[in-house]
Amino acid sequence: MIRVLPWLIVLVAWLYGMVDCALSDRRAVRGGISKTLWFLISVLPAVGTVLWFVFGRPRGTTPPRGSNGKGRRPMAPDDDPDFLRGL
Repeated sequence: MIRVLPWLIVLVAWLYGMVDCALSDRRAVRGGISKTLWFLISVLPAVGTVLWFVFGRPRGTTPPRGSNGKGRRPMAPDDDPDFLRGL
């Protein structure tokens, strides 16, 4: 079992990296190359996944904006005016 664990870790990281690359926004991908090329690079099990996470993966995403232009923070139901109006 202990001999299988490193291969299992590499397999899970590889699959996660490929799915993350496929689902990322093409405009947010870093590295100066296209998302398609990053996906082809991520096909390489260990090296491609490391390159994707270090150089290609988008850094952070901005939170969604509300209708008033400010970001909406999560709040408790008793502090939420929309929830209280519905009571």
